[in-house]
Amino acid sequence: MRSAEPARAGVPRWEITVPSRRGRLPGVVMAGFSDRANELRDVALVPHPAVTVIFDLGDQPFVIEDGCGSQQRERVVAGLAPNRARGRGLASSSECLQLRLSPMVAHAVLGASAELGGTVVTLDDLWGREAARTQERLRAAGSWEDRFAIAEAALARRADAGRAVDPEVAFSWGRMVASRGRVRVERLVAEIGWSRKRLWSRFRAQVGLTPKRVAQLIRFDHAVHGLAAGRSASLVAAESGYADQSHLHRDVMAFAGMTPTSVAVSPFLALDDVAWPTARGSGG
Repeated sequence: MRSAEPARAGVPRWEITVPSRRGRLPGVVMAGFSDRANELRDVALVPHPAVTVIFDLGDQPFVIEDGCGSQQRERVVAGLAPNRARGRGLASSSECLQLRLSPMVAHAVLGASAELGGTVVTLDDLWGREAARTQERLRAAGSWEDRFAIAEAALARRADAGRAVDPEVAFSWGRMVASRGRVRVERLVAEIGWSRKRLWSRFRAQVGLTPKRVAQLIRFDHAVHGLAAGRSASLVAAESGYADQSHLHRDVMAFAGMTPTSVAVSPFLALDDVAWPTARGSGG
């Protein structure tokens, strides 16, 4: 196990803990967040190509909301590319466990996919009473390592009982991740032997977004992390397959609601690098 705090100026001083060993479930990564700074939090959640599950374990509620005014707390699921999502609240004695699930895993574990595209919902709607029972066990656990084990066991039970995505959908997802979102849908259609309409329909139903939108999201994710690493917008645009810098600007504004200059210093991306330094582009 390791813990760290981002050193960047203006970044919330979270203590971040990650598991000491690789998890048994591919496509799942976890991180624990703790803060005793008693600061008011208002953090824009930069979209990421994973479904995020958040268990709030602190004394004060931390609310996750999207750009449509929907607010959730306690046990929250943020689907792929939620619309202008933000985390808000008083971080007094704040703790939360965050899980990032590949859409391939999320389909089985959460029992929903199309419903999660671009939305923020409560885990209770998907897991029923098991969501609250899992949170109670997490609160009672004596260490982050125990919490990671509890969460992994809950996910494994759901994964065993859930339905896997179509092999063709999993293959298409893997190709998109490997190409950093630059593979063309026409090529995927040719490789899997489906019609474009069938791929569009099955992918949307099982992942939550269309293949084109997911490819854009994966490309955007690599681009904004390049910006956060200090590379210029022109270089990132060229490396990420954008037609030009203005094309990159439009995509960043569409996904994150901020300019490339602003997203490069986003507190969320600083936390992201510490909490999930090796998880970017994971398959599963």
